[in-house]
Amino acid sequence: MSVPTRVPNPMAPQTFAEAERFARMLAGTDLVPTAYRGKPEAILVAMQMGFEVGLNPMQAIQNIAVIGGRPAIWGDAMLALVLAHPACEYVRDGVEGEGDARHGWCEARRRGAAAIRRTFSVADAKRAGLWSKPGPWQQYPDRMLQMRARGFALRDAFPDALRGLISLEEARDIPDTQGSVIDVAAEPASAPLAPVKAVGPEADARWPIVAPDGTLHQIAPHRWHDAVLRALVHLTTAEALHRWYDAMAPHLEVICAMGGYKEVERAREIIRERINDLEQGEDDA
Repeated sequence: MSVPTRVPNPMAPQTFAEAERFARMLAGTDLVPTAYRGKPEAILVAMQMGFEVGLNPMQAIQNIAVIGGRPAIWGDAMLALVLAHPACEYVRDGVEGEGDARHGWCEARRRGAAAIRRTFSVADAKRAGLWSKPGPWQQYPDRMLQMRARGFALRDAFPDALRGLISLEEARDIPDTQGSVIDVAAEPASAPLAPVKAVGPEADARWPIVAPDGTLHQIAPHRWHDAVLRALVHLTTAEALHRWYDAMAPHLEVICAMGGYKEVERAREIIRERINDLEQGEDDA
């Protein structure tokens, strides 16, 4: 496995403004994972977290996902970061046992310290409600057992290398406050939004959003800003963006009343900037 190391990169952003422009540029390309397309703020979080652990911007975008507002890292990249740590003596992991008696294990050792070994068994997965979960737990159960054990061992042995990052494999299994699983990394940027049932105090766990086609939807607050950015990617003329913003305006006041004032103000800034950019481009043409 190649170990990621930070090397001088003349194209790496040097200021926040440069990073913001870089993130917006990447969000509109096919060079980033699907979950980051149209989401420059998520790209910014990933780049910043990557910088803190020693990843260059593109390495960070390929290996870090923002799930439920919290950055997480793929298990293989987590291993690479630990192997690159100067105090790492070794990391070993695998799967042992047969049938329901099998378990994933990982042992990591720092120089001058006792080895730390963690396991995650089929019984552990069943208690956590993971063993019957559709997706990777059904397709690659041994790999998931191994990744969960790896995440626990590496976080306990090398917290200074990981800076609070958890494995993406673990993060995708964490339920949000509404009881559903947060999985931004597996959600395409063009995923449909849930239809509106109610907008008002009785629906204070959902925020209204107008889709690019003009239909009204409701989504969880932590996904609302991503939905705004998604609309900005789809609407490519100033006129279309003006019409969309006019349709959104009544609902922005509802969101402010729900406690989302800061999110609405930030969205307004981004929308105004996007309209100005589009108008400038149309004038130049």
